Amino acid sequence: MAAHPPPPGRPSRPPAPPRLAHPLARARPARLPPRTLTASFASWTPRSPAWWSRRATPQRRPRLSKSSACSRSAAASPAFATRTRPPTPGTTDQGPCSPSSRRGSKPSRLLGLEPYARSRPGESSVNGPLDGIKVLDFTWALAGPFATMQLADLGAEVVKVEYPETDEKLRGFGPYYQGISTFFFSANRGKRGICIDLKSAEGKDLVKRLAREADVVTENFRPGTMDRLGLGYQSLGAENPRLVYAALSGYGQTGPYSGMAAVDAVAQAMGGTMSLNGELGGHPMRVGVSIGDMVGGLYLAIGVLAALRARDVTGGGQFLDVALMEAQMALCENAIVRRSAFGEDPTRQGSRHALLAPFGPFPTSDGWVVIANVKEWELFCALIDRDDMAFDQRFATNRARLENIDAMEEGLVAALAARTAEEWFELIEPANVCSIGKVNSIADLFEDPHVAARNMLIDVPLPYGLPGTLKLPNSPLHLSGTPAVVGKPMPEHGGDTAAVLREWLGIEAAQVERLRAAGVVK
Repeated sequence: MAAHPPPPGRPSRPPAPPRLAHPLARARPARLPPRTLTASFASWTPRSPAWWSRRATPQRRPRLSKSSACSRSAAASPAFATRTRPPTPGTTDQGPCSPSSRRGSKPSRLLGLEPYARSRPGESSVNGPLDGIKVLDFTWALAGPFATMQLADLGAEVVKVEYPETDEKLRGFGPYYQGISTFFFSANRGKRGICIDLKSAEGKDLVKRLAREADVVTENFRPGTMDRLGLGYQSLGAENPRLVYAALSGYGQTGPYSGMAAVDAVAQAMGGTMSLNGELGGHPMRVGVSIGDMVGGLYLAIGVLAALRARDVTGGGQFLDVALMEAQMALCENAIVRRSAFGEDPTRQGSRHALLAPFGPFPTSDGWVVIANVKEWELFCALIDRDDMAFDQRFATNRARLENIDAMEEGLVAALAARTAEEWFELIEPANVCSIGKVNSIADLFEDPHVAARNMLIDVPLPYGLPGTLKLPNSPLHLSGTPAVVGKPMPEHGGDTAAVLREWLGIEAAQVERLRAAGVVK
């Protein structure tokens, strides 16, 4: 096709340079030959005008008025009636259909994502999405309990099984608050606690009977431990064919490492994430939070949900095998595919990004901010009062900034020292020239208005009737109809044994006392 002539008075644009051939680009396939009409298409009969008229004016349901729509939604969903949002300055109307509640970003209004009231201790009137699911939990330490805590947050009845004579290992980890392990407290909220001697014949019989009533059994012992007790999947699955048996271990149930133990730091090391974390040219560094344990726990929880969904279809349970090492490998982003595609061995970059600059934390006068994904370099430089950098060819493009990253970062450090982290955040974020965020300390989170608005810190009561509460992170899952049920304390050691045996198995108090006297339960 011939090019259009330029408008009068405007010079012709020079021809575009030829495209550079990328070494990995594939040749464009030749144009396909014209398609021939199929017999069915060739015999197609044009639609009548009446048919097209009906298509052009589809029947629509009559729209409800705002008041009637709100009334119907509130009647159909109790959660709708409890929806709240932070007050708009200068207004008092907080109804879900008030003008102030309809303000906000367009996507959230269209999708109905205004903040809902989050669960608080003793206030939830809606059961969680896993209400009715029973979990018999043999996990200990952090990885397994973190998994089952997610299930408890979603409404499952999680019964934690411990030995009568000894506490679970994590109960002995400090620091302590009123004699309570805060570590154990943070990973076991919302669960019930029973004590059973797994080595006694009567204790094993109790476990098998409980497994018949359970939907899920979880454990994170070394592979083979539960089998040696006669309580593995083969045994318990025979008692309950619908049982989902979820096992979390360092390296999985098979393979040359399967008999080895792994803790958080070992999982980060063996799974590759530690090799990617640390300063440029420095030594490998463990991530400050226990992602080796907790990510494995999250994958276990995801697997349990998938197995329960499959059970809805097939009617049968199954065995779930999750390894901490593999969970870490799954976090290695594109590092593994880069090794496969280009033969690279990606290593530590500090906070820098291999493809983007600037990217990472920069010091301010009182703290740190993270700057990433700069879309408008010149405007960004104007905001930080560095117009000289805007027109410096060393920084004009992303590639140029990557090639001169030391000089670029030196200029940004000097500029950002002029203001506080909060001032830079308030100045740059609304301009939409890059992604920016403050590096919040844990203390900062306690004062953050966004955290407060979304109720992300909750007060959880202490066990054993102790006075007071401790704050924990709320569930980050914001479900509008079946919100997370968070706010119950950690289990007391054997505190629910009698109640669970009565509710699940119909065992009366006298029989529980006999079992307790024999050391089978506590």
